[in-house]
Amino acid sequence: MNVLIKADKLNLGYKKDELIIKNANFEIHQKDFVFITGPSGSGKSTLLRSFYGALKVQKGSLQVNGFNMKRLSSRKLASLRRAIGVVFQDYKLINEWNVEKNIALPMIINGFSKNETKQTVEMLLSHINLLHKANKYPPELSGGEQQRIALARALSHRPKLILCDEPTGNLDDYSSDMIWGLLKSSNEQLGITIVVVTHRLPTHLNIRHRKIEIIEGEVNERT
Repeated sequence: MNVLIKADKLNLGYKKDELIIKNANFEIHQKDFVFITGPSGSGKSTLLRSFYGALKVQKGSLQVNGFNMKRLSSRKLASLRRAIGVVFQDYKLINEWNVEKNIALPMIINGFSKNETKQTVEMLLSHINLLHKANKYPPELSGGEQQRIALARALSHRPKLILCDEPTGNLDDYSSDMIWGLLKSSNEQLGITIVVVTHRLPTHLNIRHRKIEIIEGEVNERT
């Protein structure tokens, strides 16, 4: 099975003398569904940030989709991010753009045709039951609706990898179930690798998955 993410003695932190992730060794393979868990402040989001180049490697090595994250030029970082979709806990939608254009953003960046972009956006909006909100703006939506839009945006350009930081942390049950269902189908039907940071695993998600736990900077796989 192809390795999509590989860490070897990986050390991460925001200050040189304060490591948050210490000597981590792990692999994430294509088509994996991985939960990253651990206590609050343990470094879950820190680790996730390193996967899309928002945090530099201090020591050791990290490979993501064939890219060496320790020696990554701006051009290579842009290329890497074209293969990744990111879902943030605070959505990071563009308030001045309507829902349709927010979802289309990665497709615009990646040079999809207008016709394909329109068809994909409509399909995704229908899938998350928000087709009727296509012309609304993020401030007009509930938190659950905004997160569903954020996930649709992350999926729109058909990435190899989706990274989610507490995607259901502040959502109602309906929106949470929809998010988990969409992530599951993306993994099972489209073969997208899913990595989710969460403090609470969904009890009803019937999917084969792996769990990586972080405690006091130590990264270990749990069964």
